[in-house]
Amino acid sequence: MTDTHPTPLYILSFRQRDELAALAANAGWQVVAARRAEGAERRFLHSGSAVAVIDARGALHEGLAAAEALNGAIGSNGGAMLALVSRGDIEAIARFHDAGATHFLASPFSETEFVQALRFAARHAERMAGEWRASAPADPLGWRFDLRGGTMQLTPGFARLLEVAEDAPPRVMLRTLDRSERRAAFLALRRLADERAATAFAHDIGGIGRVVQHLQHDRKAQRIDALVEPLGSAPDSSAAMREALAGARDAGGARRWVERRLAAGGPLAVVLVALNRFEVVNTAYGRAAGDALLRGAHRRIEEAVRETLEKGALIARMGGSEFLIATDAARARIDLAVERIAGALAKPFVVGDSIAVLGCRIGMAERGDAENAATLLRRASEALADAKASDSATLRVADAGEEDAPVDRLAGELGPAIDHGEIDIVFQPQVSMADGVIVGVEALARWEHAVLGTIGADLLFAAAARADLEIALSDHIQRIVLDRAAAWPAVLSRLRLSLNLTAGDIARPGFADLFLDRIDQSGFPRGRLTLEITESGLIEDLSVASALLTVFRQAGCRIAIDDFGTGYSSLAYLKSLPLDYLKIDKKLAQDITGTARDRVVVRGVIDMARSLGLSVIAEGVETEEQLELLAKEGCQYYQGFLCSEAVSSVALAAMMETRA
Repeated sequence: MTDTHPTPLYILSFRQRDELAALAANAGWQVVAARRAEGAERRFLHSGSAVAVIDARGALHEGLAAAEALNGAIGSNGGAMLALVSRGDIEAIARFHDAGATHFLASPFSETEFVQALRFAARHAERMAGEWRASAPADPLGWRFDLRGGTMQLTPGFARLLEVAEDAPPRVMLRTLDRSERRAAFLALRRLADERAATAFAHDIGGIGRVVQHLQHDRKAQRIDALVEPLGSAPDSSAAMREALAGARDAGGARRWVERRLAAGGPLAVVLVALNRFEVVNTAYGRAAGDALLRGAHRRIEEAVRETLEKGALIARMGGSEFLIATDAARARIDLAVERIAGALAKPFVVGDSIAVLGCRIGMAERGDAENAATLLRRASEALADAKASDSATLRVADAGEEDAPVDRLAGELGPAIDHGEIDIVFQPQVSMADGVIVGVEALARWEHAVLGTIGADLLFAAAARADLEIALSDHIQRIVLDRAAAWPAVLSRLRLSLNLTAGDIARPGFADLFLDRIDQSGFPRGRLTLEITESGLIEDLSVASALLTVFRQAGCRIAIDDFGTGYSSLAYLKSLPLDYLKIDKKLAQDITGTARDRVVVRGVIDMARSLGLSVIAEGVETEEQLELLAKEGCQYYQGFLCSEAVSSVALAAMMETRA
């Protein structure tokens, strides 16, 4: 570590974030610390660190999940992961090793032991990365303030971003903050003055969106150092891992191969492919089944590459459930290969006696001018992280134009949009197949953006995740929906209202009481409210989800599982939750008009739901043929363009009056 550029360090601690951050800061690291696991991969990538600390003391399940999420990003950078575990959880070290951890420390431990563990992890990362990592860019965003002389020095990159001089005085920096956010900066500085070694505050910067400024007070040197962590757009990243599997090249060999090809000149593109929900299969069926699934995925990827790309393309398993394809083929051939890979991995896998439908997310980056392996792989990994954050996009391409990747722009504008009431709600009718009567509606969020047009819920929440505004957006939508439905005219007074809850809502302490109070204050009847939650949100923590949904059901609400069929599903999983409705995903419902095999799959889902006493709602129904076939299989309700698009309350009332 040098005095001029403190080494960045990422820490995720669910209970002792500030204490660990202070210990690391006192030892000379520039710390980016988090208390929540949401977005851990992106935040680690943004930090520029080669070392991640996962503090699983008292939070073993959450720590393991975070380690698995970071595994790819750690591996491709030749990084290190230090896992902190409680003394009683020593047996879990093997599980952390499987999840990608390279170093371990069991509590209780002293400050010296923690710092030494950090140094060993950092040396491991240096050895793993070697010259390859040394080629990574060293132009961080940040500043330093000399408390003795009262002078400020900005890094060149931060100065360019703010369009100020590198030696701009503090008052110029202050003017870059919105007046409403200056108080947060003053409070952070006051905390440093009150003997705190490290603290942070968040604000918006034009052109980059939401950022967090991580401040550290070096009392010996009499200065304040700041590292600016972009949440609205990230510098770069990459994903990969440790071991080879079934003939795939390993992560280290893949990085060296990419470096050599870049040094030789010419175009090169890297594609990172991550299987969805692989950890669920691994946990449910064991490592042997998981390894077999990975071998099957590799064979499918290899076949798709062989059919579409010229000889010489690299295929590597970067670790966990992530694979790398590197090629100098033309972009049209690469696009075809990506399409084939996505299609191949969307087909079901046989796991034991069951079938798992996983799918994938893909990130791609093409070499830029004078680019090295570090930056190319980092950009591809950042694109993959964006794809993972999206509910709908399978592929993200690094450095795409705004029309292709608007999440960064929206993340920077979302906060003011919420404050100014620009996020609105529309309602899509849900229809009884037996008699064609509209019996309910699903509330859907919409943002009529001045430049990008209509922004739907998927992109809205992807932007919210980037800007760390998921809870704020969810709260805002819930209030609007309930208040608007409570004011409905008499013609709408018998409709059920379906409202989506997010995985973040489920994880919030005290959310049940907060949300029930919100319902009652709005005046909308609990008995007419259906709460929808996606399959992926439930899988994150099944026990927490089950307990929360039970509270809501006992309070009079009904519960629906949304988008069923988009990922891994099990009968035992459905049986453990207090459900009333199963909503078939749009793509699965529309497959009813496909092959005989497609119809068998849809029939199986409907039969399974009915055997559990659940009503079935089909989403995305657009044709009479789809409606007829779904009805024949026993589906009771549908929603989709065949009846109506999502409409305003006024249009909904008019529709109900004409159908009366």
